[in-house]
Parts: sequence; C-alpha cells; structure tokens
Amino acid sequence: MDKNQYNIELFSAVPPFIIDDINRYGKIVNYYKNMPAMSSDDTLKYFYFIIEGRIKVYQFNLETSKEQTIKILGRGDMFDVIVLMDERLHEVMTHTYEDSRALQVPLDIVQGWINTNPDFRKLFFRYVANEMRNLEELATDLALLDTSTRFIKLLLKHFDPKSAKLKLIYDLPHEELASLIGTVRHVVNRHIQELKKDGTLEVERRKLKLKNISALLDRLQLK
Repeated sequence: MDKNQYNIELFSAVPPFIIDDINRYGKIVNYYKNMPAMSSDDTLKYFYFIIEGRIKVYQFNLETSKEQTIKILGRGDMFDVIVLMDERLHEVMTHTYEDSRALQVPLDIVQGWINTNPDFRKLFFRYVANEMRNLEELATDLALLDTSTRFIKLLLKHFDPKSAKLKLIYDLPHEELASLIGTVRHVVNRHIQELKKDGTLEVERRKLKLKNISALLDRLQLK
C-alpha cells in the first residue's frame, strides 16, 4: 500500500515498517449507508482507521428511547481508542450516514506500533488527548449550557474556514443534529428557524450553510 493512497495525514508520517504491517495484516472493510458499522465485539479484536464516509458513534437508552451521539467519525479518525488502551468491551453503537470505508488492523499490531515507535505513539496520544477534550466539552455543555448555545457551538465546531462550509453535519436530519447536542428534533428546528430569520443560517435543499460567522460568534458571546 502506498502510504499516501488514502490521503490520511497519519499514514503520511508513519515509518515503512508500519506500512509493511498494514499490507500484511490490514484489511479494507466497507459499510453501506444507513447500516451499522463496526460493533463492540469487532473492536475487541480490531482497530479502525476511517478512510472515507461518516459513521455515528452513539448510546441509546431502550427504556427512555433517548439517544446521545458521542462522535461522528470521518476520514482520518480512529476507532476504538478506549478498547485499544484498556482491552475491555466498549458498549456503543454505530450507524453510517453514507457508504463508508475503514482500514481494519488487528488490535495487537496497533498496540505494537504504540509500544515500539515514538512517532506513531506521539501521533496516537495527540489524537487521544483531542478526543478527551471533546468528551469533556460535550459533558460540560450538556450540563451547563442551554440548547441554543449548544447548537451554535455545534455549527461553529464543524465549520471549515478553508472551504467556508460545514463539515460532517451539513445535511443531517434535525433529529440527528438534536442527538449531537442532547435535545429533541423540534427544539433544533426552532433554533434553525431563529438563525434563518436573522440571516445567520441558510437551508438549501435540506443542507445547512452558514452565512454570517461574525454574527454567530456575537450571538454566542452575548449568551
């Protein structure tokens, strides 16, 4: 495998022996739209590098029918870092928003990369630190902020200044956006209508587009 084949930053920086291991032990797995992706049992045996697509990782309460999205995996993401580090079952669910592909590598091979290669170890723990920050922010936001503020932060978090477009969430149904901020569909719909009214947000063919980042930041600072 060419280390730049999938245009994932991690693979462009790893040493040749890791590419050799990927060629020897790795496998490309395909997941189809609106289907489950990797399972909790899968992650006890394999580690995943997302190549393309979008995969939701979430928790669901059968008693209350409430759902909380933990993360949307996109190209360059890794899964599941928790299992890789403690080798215990991580009971989460996955769902694809679109056809997706991932590189599947046996867990012990990736653990060997961490133990023996400082460059990969540095990249891995930087990724883990970022994941920890995101989870801390999610927990804090759910506890301390109102839904309007959480929705604005969600939009800003996924805004790509290079392309001036929203990433990952731009075409998600309102109930999926609600799951990301711990609320329900009609609340998200109300916030969208508010932002459309003041010209901050545009919805075209069910896709969200930010029109005025400065105004959105001002709304956040005023709260």
